[in-house]
Amino acid sequence: MAVKTVPKQRHYITGIDGFRTIAVLGVIAYHLLPAFLPGGFLGVPIFFGLTGYLVTDSFLNQIHHGNAFSVGQFYRHRLKRLSPALFAMLISTSAYITVFARPLLAGLRATIITNVLYVYNWFEIGHGQSYFDRFNGESPFTHLWTLSIEGQFYLIWPFVIWGLVKWLKQRAKIASTLTGLAILSMMLMAILYHGDASINRVYYGSDTRAFSLFLGAALATIWPSRQLNSQLKAGGRRLLNWIGGLSLTVMVLMYWLISGTDAITYHGGMALFSVLTTLMIAVIVHPGASWNRWLTNPVFTWIGKRSYGIYLYQFPVMVFYEQRVVNVAAHPVLNSLVELILILAVTELSYRLIEQPLAGRSWTVNWRQRQHEIRQPMQWFNQPVKLGTIGVMLVLTLLTLIGFVQAPSHVNGAKNAQAKQIDAAGKRADVRNRKIAKEKAALNASRKEKRQTNAAADKQLNPSQKQTAAKFKLTPATMLAAQQTSVTAIGDSVLVDNADNLQQVFGHAYVDAKVGRQVWQAPAVISDLKNRHLLAPNVIINLGTNSPMTQGQVDDVLKAIGPKRRVFWVNTVVPTKNWQNQVNDLIKFNADRSKQVYLVDWYGLSHNQPSWFGEDHVHPNPAGSLAYTKLVVQTIVDRH
Repeated sequence: MAVKTVPKQRHYITGIDGFRTIAVLGVIAYHLLPAFLPGGFLGVPIFFGLTGYLVTDSFLNQIHHGNAFSVGQFYRHRLKRLSPALFAMLISTSAYITVFARPLLAGLRATIITNVLYVYNWFEIGHGQSYFDRFNGESPFTHLWTLSIEGQFYLIWPFVIWGLVKWLKQRAKIASTLTGLAILSMMLMAILYHGDASINRVYYGSDTRAFSLFLGAALATIWPSRQLNSQLKAGGRRLLNWIGGLSLTVMVLMYWLISGTDAITYHGGMALFSVLTTLMIAVIVHPGASWNRWLTNPVFTWIGKRSYGIYLYQFPVMVFYEQRVVNVAAHPVLNSLVELILILAVTELSYRLIEQPLAGRSWTVNWRQRQHEIRQPMQWFNQPVKLGTIGVMLVLTLLTLIGFVQAPSHVNGAKNAQAKQIDAAGKRADVRNRKIAKEKAALNASRKEKRQTNAAADKQLNPSQKQTAAKFKLTPATMLAAQQTSVTAIGDSVLVDNADNLQQVFGHAYVDAKVGRQVWQAPAVISDLKNRHLLAPNVIINLGTNSPMTQGQVDDVLKAIGPKRRVFWVNTVVPTKNWQNQVNDLIKFNADRSKQVYLVDWYGLSHNQPSWFGEDHVHPNPAGSLAYTKLVVQTIVDRH
């Protein structure tokens, strides 16, 4: 792989920008409106497939023409293309965190270092939250895992291609080998996936996501873009166009139907999408088909050329916007539109001021020019935009260095008072749970005693119970009925926060709650509780804070609980997220259609009571927790 002059042959396939647009629109729509497009995350395999195809096609084209390719030149080109925008995003985001979002400082050093080294995806497996947990401390850097996988690919791929060409020689054999590697990667994803606990491993892992890259590379070996016949007969053109149309149709349907938490996604769904992506690439790059022309227009070209920047800046803009604009849920579409405009604006600034100036010229020439300008400072005043950009980046870099030094090493070190309160409540619930677990017979008993008058009930309450009734403003009859009622509560951090109060009021209440819990995790939790005989006749569900829900997920929860138990589903107050109304509408729909499900309308009671909530506007403070508990108790007792 000696350095040799390679003729510069411009071979730009404009339809690729259109395909990139479909990918980035899917990802953006998923992040802005996850309930609207639950499968939009599948745009990432499109990026991977294009990377595998375009890089391999370029390498093999040089070899085909007898031109040895320079690894150093390839690395320099990739760095010029990818590093400026990535570093600008890391610096600007870190500077913002340092000044305006200091709770996000935790782990900043590790995040910056692993991204610079392109190993952030592996860091996320062990230290990051689920990609599909959209509430619990969402990081503005989570999406950068994809760039690490691509960086690893760029690092090793010149040597892989060189070795395959040297030892296998024939393109068909190379394609077979790469396809075999893709199949192994697909199988590894399916094998390593075993429920929610494994999602981070299979979703972020380079080995379990490499099949999209391998399929694109395999296509390049047998479908070289510069050697395809443009003079196709009408039948061949129709066939390719139909393949493209069917492939794209199924891909768009998968955007709508596939969820990142469904087992089918990892047991073949994502693999199928990558196969369809590969077919679509084959059709777009073929000069005899029409899809290149159909995907070429000014809008797609503009978005496609900036798709890298759009992808980079989406999460920081969304996370910071939703921190500042509390009531996003009141106008989800309008707020999403504003976020989209901000993302495009920031991307355009980065594209014009950073990406283009640094990508189009030799960095050596740029450095020499900077040295010349330093010697003649008066020339800087003739270039105010350049001077301003450099000045801003220097300030942001300084702020980043401050944040880098100040950042706690672990997230646990940065917990606020509310998080500590939730932790304490969870520990108290665990203590009571151990006691309840020893009384399984009482927990599973379903008492149907006749409601008594307040006077009669008051005589049966002991002083401690009377004090509890007064605390929660419950009538003696309601308090007595609650003491005779067994419940099992399953939920997320909102339930953790309220577990203490619920266990004070109900006679037997087992609470299985966890910070960050998602609705798709509930069936496994319910099955475990059933096996341990800890699922009471009355089941409280408090899920929906951390992500949108689908009807299928609700059905899975109800199926796991079974038809003989009553389900009291607490709706959600999460004004900073646009899925609040979607979740609440779905809970109400199920309560209206099922005699088994009852709505606990926490949103209706509390959404106009800002004084009931902590600083995140989601978790109740002590006053809100009292109101929450009274509502849950009253709803269950009234329907006993």
